[in-house]
Amino acid sequence: MDADVVIEVSHLKKHVAEATGTLDILDDISFALERSTTLAITGSSGSGKSTLLGILAGLDTPSSGQVRLMGKNIFEMDEDARAVLRAQNIGFVFQSFQLLPNLTALENVMLPLELQGQPAREAAQQMLERVGLASRMNHYPKTLSGGEKQRVALARAFVVSPAILFADEPTGSLDTETGQRIADLMFEMNREKAATLVLVTHDQKLAARCDNTITLISGRLAATVPDPDWV
Repeated sequence: MDADVVIEVSHLKKHVAEATGTLDILDDISFALERSTTLAITGSSGSGKSTLLGILAGLDTPSSGQVRLMGKNIFEMDEDARAVLRAQNIGFVFQSFQLLPNLTALENVMLPLELQGQPAREAAQQMLERVGLASRMNHYPKTLSGGEKQRVALARAFVVSPAILFADEPTGSLDTETGQRIADLMFEMNREKAATLVLVTHDQKLAARCDNTITLISGRLAATVPDPDWV
């Protein structure tokens, strides 16, 4: 494997049984991404985008095929090992923010560091300052706007300096102006951390900001910029 390749996907398939037969959710997906590059996964609703993202993160399992993250075949690991890999190397940003409501903004950002047994408060404070929320650290999610919640989510994702960031429609629940600001911040922080970004989006303008684009149609690759001939 090329040392610069962070994500390798080989002949990935996902099928589910239905009353009328077998539904192909993903069909023979192959691509590779190098370190610090960005990829947009696009396609209509039901095309398999979120399923692909979930499999890349090891949150879902394929019917066949391989996913290697930083050279490790994640489906040769058990779930505990995949969880450790995610905790140590991966950040997540979701459309619905996924903040814990009973924790303050600061405590939400501290959490992934605490789970790793690392000093958390100072790093979390610095990250919240970086995203412009120095005055909102002790506020609970219910008191924050959508844009503020997503900035907390970005701070939480980047505080562990992830090798890979997975983002699922990160601006989908925000108005256009707020979404633009969040997208700008996400790409700025991604460059600072030199992370490999994989982004699911319906927004073609957001996708155009990425180095590479994959388009799914009914679970198949319709177009791909990353060279699939990496083997």
